[in-house]
Amino acid sequence: MTSVRLTGTKYGCGGGGCGACTVMVSHYRPATKTITHYSANACLLPLCQLHGAAVTTVEGVGSTRTRIHPVQERIAKAHGSQCGFCSPGMVMSVYTLLRNRPQPAMDDITHALQGNLCRCTGYRPIIDGCRTFCQEADCCQANGAGDCCLNGEETLEETQHPELFDKREFLPLDPTQELIFPPELILRAETAPPQTLTFRGERMMWVSPTSLEELVQLKARNPEAPLVIGNTNIGPDIKFKGILHPLIISPTRVLDLFEVTQTLMPFCRVWVGAGCSLTEVCSLLEKLLPQFPEEKTEVFRALSQQLGKVGSLQIRNVASLGGNIMIAYPNSDLNPVLAAGNCKVSVISNGGRREVPLNQDFFVSFGKTILKPEEIVVSVFIPFSRKGELVRAYRQAPRKESSFCTVTSGMRVFFSQGSSVVQDLSIYYGGMGPTTVSATQTCTAIVTRPWDDETLQRAYDVLLDELVLPPSAPGGKVEFRRSLTLSFLFKFNLEVLQKLREMNVITEELLETMQIQPLPREIQPGLQVFQHVPKDQRDQDPVGRPIMHRSAISQATGEAVYCDDIPRTDGELFLALVTSSRAHAKITGLDVSQALRLPGVVDVITAKDVPGQKVRKMFGYEEVLLAEAEVSCVGQMICAVVADTRAHAKRGAAAVKIGYEDLPEPLFTVEEASEKSSFFEPRRMIEKGNVAFGSVMMIVSTGEFRMGGQEHFYMETQSMLVVPVGEETEFNAYVSTQWPTGTQDAIAEALGIPSNRVTCHVKRIGGAFGGKVVKTATLACITAVAAWKTNCAVRCVLERGEDMLISGARHPVLGKYKVGFMNDGRIMAADMQYYTNAGNTVDESPLVVDKILLHIDNAYNIPNLRGRGAACRTNLPSNTAFRGFGVPQSIMVLENMLNDVAMVLGRPIREINMYQGPSVTHYGLEFSPENLWRCWDQCKEKSDYAARRRAADRFNQDNCWKKRGLAIVPIKYGIAFAESFLNQAAALVHVYKDGSVLVSHGGTEMGQGLHTKMQQVASRELGIPPSKIYISETSTNTVPNTCPSAASYGTDANGMAVRNACQTLYQRLEPIRQKNPKGSWESWVKAAFLDKISLSATGFYRGPDLYMDWDKMAGRPYAYFTFGACFCEVELDCLTGDYRAVRTDIVMDIGRSVNPSMDIGQIEGAFLQGLGLYTLEELKFSPSGLLYTRGPSQYKIPAVCDVPLRFNVYLLPDSHNPHAIYSSKGIGEPSLFLGSSVFFAIKDAVAAARSESGLVGPFPLDSPATPERACLACASPFTQKIPASTPGSFKPWALNI
Repeated sequence: MTSVRLTGTKYGCGGGGCGACTVMVSHYRPATKTITHYSANACLLPLCQLHGAAVTTVEGVGSTRTRIHPVQERIAKAHGSQCGFCSPGMVMSVYTLLRNRPQPAMDDITHALQGNLCRCTGYRPIIDGCRTFCQEADCCQANGAGDCCLNGEETLEETQHPELFDKREFLPLDPTQELIFPPELILRAETAPPQTLTFRGERMMWVSPTSLEELVQLKARNPEAPLVIGNTNIGPDIKFKGILHPLIISPTRVLDLFEVTQTLMPFCRVWVGAGCSLTEVCSLLEKLLPQFPEEKTEVFRALSQQLGKVGSLQIRNVASLGGNIMIAYPNSDLNPVLAAGNCKVSVISNGGRREVPLNQDFFVSFGKTILKPEEIVVSVFIPFSRKGELVRAYRQAPRKESSFCTVTSGMRVFFSQGSSVVQDLSIYYGGMGPTTVSATQTCTAIVTRPWDDETLQRAYDVLLDELVLPPSAPGGKVEFRRSLTLSFLFKFNLEVLQKLREMNVITEELLETMQIQPLPREIQPGLQVFQHVPKDQRDQDPVGRPIMHRSAISQATGEAVYCDDIPRTDGELFLALVTSSRAHAKITGLDVSQALRLPGVVDVITAKDVPGQKVRKMFGYEEVLLAEAEVSCVGQMICAVVADTRAHAKRGAAAVKIGYEDLPEPLFTVEEASEKSSFFEPRRMIEKGNVAFGSVMMIVSTGEFRMGGQEHFYMETQSMLVVPVGEETEFNAYVSTQWPTGTQDAIAEALGIPSNRVTCHVKRIGGAFGGKVVKTATLACITAVAAWKTNCAVRCVLERGEDMLISGARHPVLGKYKVGFMNDGRIMAADMQYYTNAGNTVDESPLVVDKILLHIDNAYNIPNLRGRGAACRTNLPSNTAFRGFGVPQSIMVLENMLNDVAMVLGRPIREINMYQGPSVTHYGLEFSPENLWRCWDQCKEKSDYAARRRAADRFNQDNCWKKRGLAIVPIKYGIAFAESFLNQAAALVHVYKDGSVLVSHGGTEMGQGLHTKMQQVASRELGIPPSKIYISETSTNTVPNTCPSAASYGTDANGMAVRNACQTLYQRLEPIRQKNPKGSWESWVKAAFLDKISLSATGFYRGPDLYMDWDKMAGRPYAYFTFGACFCEVELDCLTGDYRAVRTDIVMDIGRSVNPSMDIGQIEGAFLQGLGLYTLEELKFSPSGLLYTRGPSQYKIPAVCDVPLRFNVYLLPDSHNPHAIYSSKGIGEPSLFLGSSVFFAIKDAVAAARSESGLVGPFPLDSPATPERACLACASPFTQKIPASTPGSFKPWALNI
């Protein structure tokens, strides 16, 4: 859309997995004279396929120039837009829903948003804003007022606290004001004769026939040409795997493929057109369900249930039923159900029509079916069920929605009237091999036998022997997948027994404890409680008020400009990187000749082209910009191709040939690195007291805890544009970076020019979380070298997979500990060793290790404490800063140690070990834990911890296969940089003659609301409304020598600098005000100009003098601490490991909030990111060091389905902080660790499950606590049946990082 300057639709992943590119597609149906609207991912939607369709982007919904649509208004004013990169997609998903259903239910809202990812907000404000469209929105619950007024249980607090937004101010939705479908398209659809469409591209031809006969002939002549309807499979293959299809056939206008035929005589049957979208099929089945007796619709119900979980709504809206079958994915959701339900397909070719059953013979190998290449699936037969027949579908996936299955299953059983003897049985599984597989032997073991416990016990053993996976099977999770096959059969068993009882075939009641209900899923309104501003505060003073993000409206309308939205300049080139495919090797050759011959390719940039420094130096280590002689990880950058378009650059990069000579013994794990003493120095140690374990009164325990890494998954990938000015080697760099000065310096060094010739501009960043500092500067250097060499503007925007491969992640950590404690729970001594996997370059790893050791106490006063930390040098991509900067790993190991001690003693021990009274940390920093205790006590009170503990215990007694778990954890987080020079900040404030104010400061806006807060600071200090204050960008030519926006210190430092500048200006105007005390701001400014008073001022904040002396193991590395506590309750399905966070209560001490809406948004967003870190997100590497998880289809971040069902946030009242602006506190990072409460709640639930098997005491559960780990840890009878593979006897599919 860039050619028509419609840049609102964002490119987030390119594979339909994030929803940032969501648009609305509308079609006119001449046969019914109706218009259909559906949401779709623009990144997968072929333009050729949209002939006759109307496409609405976010710009067509509303804008600041015309009118803002109610959807855009709600997402903005309900504070649902932080970095804003996902906001246009969110808007379009909800807008499309409202076009189809103007009064939706909450289920409809969450359903519509299931394919839209957000890394900033935690989703709660988005849901709350959209909730106001629901019919139930008039209920007091809708705006977060807590318990419903209808039940008479409102509390005083719930009715009197200020609200983050007032829904009464929102524009009402008026469906009559929406855009109409273009009349010319209606006219064309009704009058124009059908005509074959042919589109020819550079390497590909697209043909869209209009009749089935023409389609058959085309396919006969071109049997290898794929048929494309939804493009959800072929599209990603072309884009990411480089597969070329010279011809693509699109049968979207062949009406025969979309017909639905329903007959009642002589048999009830339904034939569904193979071209029907999954959404259409689901809608059809839901309409049929109430029309027939329940016994007739078993297949329909199972299929409908499974259809609602295939991909996202955007995917289901375009993906076809026939395509889903023919892709033949081994972990397909639908194929096991279709096969078990005795469905079949009708196919056609030149040889005529035939019907082919969907059974074990249909799927022959990975992605292959029994059909001939020229055969076309026309329709799918879905049978009605018979009396005495039961059909069920089961699935387990890494994330509850929008996720490929780990294992899926379809099962069907048939009993004759009045009998429990099985007449017929079908059991199919997906995810248990290269194809959908039939458990034929298991079925044989059951058929003709009564359905009872004896038969099923025998069947479990047969199934275990029948479905065997080798320990190195692709996809891994072998023990888990095998256990799921048994668990699904057991769940089916329970449902069959219930059915037999309803049929009066058996009389025994199914024990209540054995019944399995679905996990709860209804999201309830939560509470967001903060303090009123003081009564004497001026109405015009915005500080302390929940002000909307200053760019939220522009972000929701798509008008906000991100790096890649900057218009193309004449002659601009695009850069694509060439990276290493080996983890540890010498480069023996680099052949770029083939790439240079390709159309559009201009040049190839290598290390030889760098005019200045070819390396970047950090902590005494050197990192090459482009590898020349040797590579040390898969994904290391070797060269870059510049071309006239993105597509040409990518083709050129793929054509570069690199020769390698592998070097011996690459190191991937911290164990391997430790064995070879491969570390980045310095290694650190800190100690207080006398760490000894010889006391006879002391109980001593040892353990270890492994924690995986985490991908930043900022919605906007690494993006930059470097433009040569054209004279005196001057360059403008537009970069999505947290540290403009760092990028400026790096570019100047690489080009060998002074820093004053490079200006770095940052308008806004589409998310960063620490991942846009070091690697961004390296990428900008390479882009700048290309711009220098070609003398053209060069743009580099990484694909999601490239970004994940190259840019690094959070450090994986192995923690080992030895702990001594007393019978009453007091910990007397602890010795802790941390090994971080730093990757192949040093990056910021030594600083991460420092911060890990500075937080090993968290909230606990351990009298004798030792911590050691090492950054292990491995042959994985270099890991880097990530929100929390080592603290989430540090405290997690500590809390797991405490959890193990508590399990040994059988009692909670956190409170007895927490700091009390005037306290001193293990590095000698004095502080008061008073607010820590206030947060802890209020969290217990607000969550009603004691009552919920009792309720959970009762629930666990009453439920055998579901358990509830509770946890409450504290946080003490040090704020500011221990490296004192990084705490400084500067600002520049201009007042123009009309009274408008322009503020510039050194911080970057990346969604945290920094610019909004700076606007609030300037408003208070100058005494003018925020509407008069503007912040354009962060630029090194206005504010030089900036420090990174990081460490939760952006508001503290930059706020003081802006305040300093504004106070200077205010003081300058004092004589003018005294002369005219009743004058307006504008009159004072004009008078000052005429009096030749400078209306421009710089501001500077030196920051606190912080330090850490590692030799003395003492210092003051932090300005103050942010405290908090979090309660979480989860419900766990012990058979699958799936869980749901039922409730979360967070109490945070953030002093006096500058902006409660921003701060609560940061707390919620960080919490959900922590939830992802500790329970969901897994980075998987191959045995050769290649990152498997390179996109949202393989790497799962939290989605709407992961939001706690009741999510309450309370800001601690009456808290003050003399060390930061307006008594506030930094909040960006601290609450991320609170996501661990979900982990420990899961562990609590697992412990309850284990106790029923007689297993008590500590047990290992590494992070993340994925469904796989949780399920296996539960040690159910089914997981215990799975024989464990002997480590070392096989090559695992993935490394255990």
